[in-house]
Amino acid sequence: MRLKDKVAIITGAGQGLGRAYAQRFAREGAKVLVAELNADKGRAVAAEVGGQFVRTDVADEASCNALAAATVNKFGRIDVLVNNAAIFSTLQMRRFWEIPAAEWDELMAVNVRGVWLASKAVVPQMRKQTSGRIVNISSGVIWMGRPNYLHYVASKGAVLSMTRAMAKELGEFGINVNCITPGPVYTEVPRATITPQQREAMIGAQSIKRAAGTQDLEGTVVFLCSDDADFITGQTINVDGGMNFH
Repeated sequence: MRLKDKVAIITGAGQGLGRAYAQRFAREGAKVLVAELNADKGRAVAAEVGGQFVRTDVADEASCNALAAATVNKFGRIDVLVNNAAIFSTLQMRRFWEIPAAEWDELMAVNVRGVWLASKAVVPQMRKQTSGRIVNISSGVIWMGRPNYLHYVASKGAVLSMTRAMAKELGEFGINVNCITPGPVYTEVPRATITPQQREAMIGAQSIKRAAGTQDLEGTVVFLCSDDADFITGQTINVDGGMNFH
C-alpha cells in the first residue's frame, strides 16, 4: 500500500503496460483514473481496478484539460501522472525514408505532444498542492538506435529530453519528474514490430536471460511515485534485464 489514497492518472491504460500499471497502482492503494482513447477498453480496465474512466485523446489539448478537470472534480487532487500513451504496436517496420509524413505527424502528436499536453494539464493542480509525481515512459530503443522505425525512436528520445527540462522547471514546486526506458516487454497486445526470432535474439542479448513481464516495470513506476523517491528527479531508469547499460 505504498500509494495509499494517492490519485493517479495513467494515460493509455486500456491495454498492455498501461493496464498493468493501473492494476498495480490499485493494489498499492491508489485511486486510479484510466485515461484511454478506446472507450470500451478504458471502461473495462476502470471496472477491473475499481477506478474511474475518462475518454482521453492525449494529442488534443482540450481533451487533456478535461481529463485534469474531471480528476480534480472527482478526487480533489492529482498526485501522479504516468505518461504511458503511445503509438507503437501497430507500426509497420520500414526504412526511415519510406515513412509517410502523415504517419510521422500522427505518431509525434501522441508520443511527444501528448506527454507535453497531459503534463501541462496537471501542473496547475500539482503546483497548487506543492506536490506531484510525473513519470514519463520512454523506451530502451533510444540506447540501441534500433532501425526501421525512426519516428518512434525519435519520439522516445524526445520524452527523455523533456523529462530533464520538466524536472528543472517543476522542482521548485515540489513536483518530481522522472523517466523509464523499458526494454522489450510482452503483454496481451499483438506487436507487428517484432518476430519470434527477434524476440529470442533480444532475450539472448540481455544479462538476465528471460522475457520481461509487466511486473518488471510496475515496481519501478510505483517506486518513483512513492515517498522513497522524494529526492529523485530528472532521472532515467533503464529496465531491460541488462541489455543496455546506462
